[in-house]
Amino acid sequence: MTLEDLAGDKATERDPDSVVLCLLATDEVEDQDITLQIHFTLIQAFCCENDISILRVTNMSRLAEILDTGVGSGGTAEPLDLHCVLITNPQASPWKDSALSKVICFCRESRFLDQWVPVINLPER
Repeated sequence: MTLEDLAGDKATERDPDSVVLCLLATDEVEDQDITLQIHFTLIQAFCCENDISILRVTNMSRLAEILDTGVGSGGTAEPLDLHCVLITNPQASPWKDSALSKVICFCRESRFLDQWVPVINLPER
């Protein structure tokens, strides 16, 4: 399982069939940003059309900590744009990651309950 930043559409250009999950992340302030919401709507349409599960995540700083990107932890690396993160699963090893399998199942179960884009609220530590 690997993470790809959507900024350059790297994962969708190299191997679009390997993208299995799209994380759309915002903070409370950004939730009101109409431009970002339009961007998310277009991404969601693409994901639905290509059978890519979608998960909304709140609290981008906590997401950065979980993904260990160096954002907010005094790291010297330039912060990544985590508004849209694509999770890929190479075709050679389908569903070997049990955590990824559980998240995908959660997304599918949510769709059956008419919650097409489930939201996960990440708490502060």
